[in-house]
Amino acid sequence: MLENEQILLIIYFVAVIFLLVTFVVLFFIVFQRRKNKFLLERLEAEKRFEKELADSQLEIQEQTFKNIAWELHDNVGQLLSVANIQLNILKTKLSDEYQLQVDETKGIVTESLQEIRNLSRSLNKDVILSNGLINSVQIEMDRFNRMNFLKAHLSISGNECCINDKDEIIIFRILQEFFSNVIKHAKADNLFVTLSYEDKWLLVDAHDDGVGFDLKEVKMSSGLINMKSRAKLIKAKIKIEAQVGAGVKLTLAYPFKNEN
Repeated sequence: MLENEQILLIIYFVAVIFLLVTFVVLFFIVFQRRKNKFLLERLEAEKRFEKELADSQLEIQEQTFKNIAWELHDNVGQLLSVANIQLNILKTKLSDEYQLQVDETKGIVTESLQEIRNLSRSLNKDVILSNGLINSVQIEMDRFNRMNFLKAHLSISGNECCINDKDEIIIFRILQEFFSNVIKHAKADNLFVTLSYEDKWLLVDAHDDGVGFDLKEVKMSSGLINMKSRAKLIKAKIKIEAQVGAGVKLTLAYPFKNEN
């Protein structure tokens, strides 16, 4: 009888221990799941915040560009137009020996006015969207060629595909940033840009034949950081290659939205 009671007591303790272990395991599993869920929600919240912050910064930048475009068009453009009118009036009062000089000055003012208007359009995202990516890039190429900064070449392959408006602006701004660096630092004779429309990707290749630089020795400039952060926003793959004496190359692979 005593042995039976001992056996029952042992069974009872084993059952209690089993239940306690089961409870602890279940508690741990539930705790881990809630912890993982919390961490995941926190991570997603941080990503949403970073995206909203980046979107806000881009919106502020675009609005700033638009304001500058309006100022260039409405104020600087108007001043140049008035200067041209005054030159026309002055021309009628001058002798023939000064006519050629006035005509040359008028030509410079007219060209400056046209360049101001072109620059104004390149800063206004509404104009860029109206022109489309290819035409907007071509306008930039034409402007460089007219100003004799360098010889700019644009080539297109494949069939142009519709790109999300916001993404199209970002791609153009990335190229503008690259162009700006080329004009300011590259001392290049040529700038080459290729837009390749493939089934799933828009592949962008831009490179110059300038002095280049050593990526290992040059700290990441604000321009390089801007290009990479903008590419990240549209889930594009970007690569910047540079070599002393061999120019700088930008490659961008943008996935079409139906393939994201």
